[in-house]
Amino acid sequence: MLVAFLLTLVAGGATSIGAALGVLGRGTGPRFLAGGLGLSAGVMLYVSFVELLPEGARVLSGGAAPTGRGTALATLSFFLGIALIAVLDRLVPRAVSPHEFAGRMDSSHGRAEVREPEQQLEDRALRARLLRTGAITAAALALHNVPEGFATFVAALQAPEVAIPVVAAIALHNIPEGLAVAVPVRRATGSRSKAFWLATMTGLAEPVGAVIGYLLLAPVLTGDAMGAILAGVAGVMVFVSLDELLPAAEETGEHHTVIYSLIAGMAVMAVTLLVL
Repeated sequence: MLVAFLLTLVAGGATSIGAALGVLGRGTGPRFLAGGLGLSAGVMLYVSFVELLPEGARVLSGGAAPTGRGTALATLSFFLGIALIAVLDRLVPRAVSPHEFAGRMDSSHGRAEVREPEQQLEDRALRARLLRTGAITAAALALHNVPEGFATFVAALQAPEVAIPVVAAIALHNIPEGLAVAVPVRRATGSRSKAFWLATMTGLAEPVGAVIGYLLLAPVLTGDAMGAILAGVAGVMVFVSLDELLPAAEETGEHHTVIYSLIAGMAVMAVTLLVL
């Protein structure tokens, strides 16, 4: 049991690597921000459509090849996940609507500069937008990491030699997840410590999920319930990618960097799943 917990902790702890990359040096430039958010969106979209949603359909089909019933239930769960995060998104107070704001903020790297009142308003608006993006991304990733940590823990309990490549794959895609949280929070607040620890806490949801799942949820999270959760989490991640990560990345003005990073994130996750 200790080995299983440590493997889950390693997988979740990899988020700290991405968090560290997001707060080191001058990682607040527009291109860096666009690349980090685009990469993470690519990872989350690919994982959702290629891994989580099909796996949810398979579980809902009884563990065999997806059936019409299993696919229909997974699809329903997917859109229920989107509906859930959309409702939560509406309930989160915002200083500025992300769908209406199009301002950009230049990095001063700590130097004092004179800015026009309109520019100052845009700066504050973008900081509020980015802080909200980081917070919602952290919440969504933590939600995703709880069942992920539980699944990793159970796999490690059953067969540690099988769980090791699973842990490696999860750890690799947790790195850009940490980046996705740390970069906007660092940019919004100017605090490296706040950005690092908020991102790290999303990864710690994995060992927390392992403990909660083992102590309380193991009898419940089986069969159809687990399949529905996997598909629902896929919906949450797709919504976050399309509604938060990509719009925030595009606001940097680095469109091509966003697209190239998005594709790179998909490629990284594809190679990870194929190799491991």
